[in-house]
Amino acid sequence: MRSSASPTSASCEPGREPRRIPRMTNPAERLVDLLDLEQIEVNIFRGLSPQESLQRVFGGQVAGQALVAAARTTDGERPVHSLHAYFLRPGRPGVPIVYQVERVRDGRSFTTRRVTAVQQGRTIFNLTASFHKPEEGSFEHQLPPARKVPDPESLPTVTEEIREHLGALPERYERMARRQPFDIRYVDRLRWTVAEAKDAEPRSAVWMRAVGPLGDDPVVHTCALTYASDMTLLDAVRIPVEPLWGPRSFDIASLDHAMWFHRPFRADEWFLYDQESPIATGGRGLARGRIYDTEGRLLVSVVQEGLFRAL
Repeated sequence: MRSSASPTSASCEPGREPRRIPRMTNPAERLVDLLDLEQIEVNIFRGLSPQESLQRVFGGQVAGQALVAAARTTDGERPVHSLHAYFLRPGRPGVPIVYQVERVRDGRSFTTRRVTAVQQGRTIFNLTASFHKPEEGSFEHQLPPARKVPDPESLPTVTEEIREHLGALPERYERMARRQPFDIRYVDRLRWTVAEAKDAEPRSAVWMRAVGPLGDDPVVHTCALTYASDMTLLDAVRIPVEPLWGPRSFDIASLDHAMWFHRPFRADEWFLYDQESPIATGGRGLARGRIYDTEGRLLVSVVQEGLFRAL
């Protein structure tokens, strides 16, 4: 994933305005452009931050952009196999984010990068990513998916479920639906009342795929899936307490995020995101996710902790 300008020609002179996201009808194209960072110096990149009607920048955007910055400083021959990140401060929508990359290690088999995301002079996010030179393993195994689920094409989209329940899509959701880069389909029908949610198991599963083609660069697909991994994971924490759609009872913020990438994949093809919350206590909830392809092969493992405070 590279911008049309070369890295050296994208350097930022004092006072120069950062590039802006062009208006695109396809949200998938918009996502690719969002992940295409501008290099402003050696090991320093700048990412766009769209002006949204949100309190804070979406965490998946920051994680995806930080991983792009890390990948841009490697030889391109080693795919990422794991990342560990902390969300330190809320990012401000509409303000560019600068990503500073530290080249921690370049070994024979592994490459390590540390990325610091800075906005308006303050660190908002840290990420450490490890890249592994492909090699043949001496053995292989995986646990099968925990349950059988319906085919994604047989399930309604989130937008269709909301329209079916409410009769029309509220303006806020209508705007979100137009910008949404992923088609999301919940395996279990959405609950709409606290009574329906009460005592439900802290589990959720969704089918996802980008709403349009993402090209053939594996880095784009990895970073796009990193973006998507933060979209629904904390649902598993909320499910026993409140409906997923409608007014919230809690202010929710991602605290940290870890991912392990096991196999190659395409984020514009269907993948199953199976999520569960083993515990919620002390104002924090832990969620674990497993991402499978349509053949049941485990692609990615995810763990995240979130902060939950009553409004």
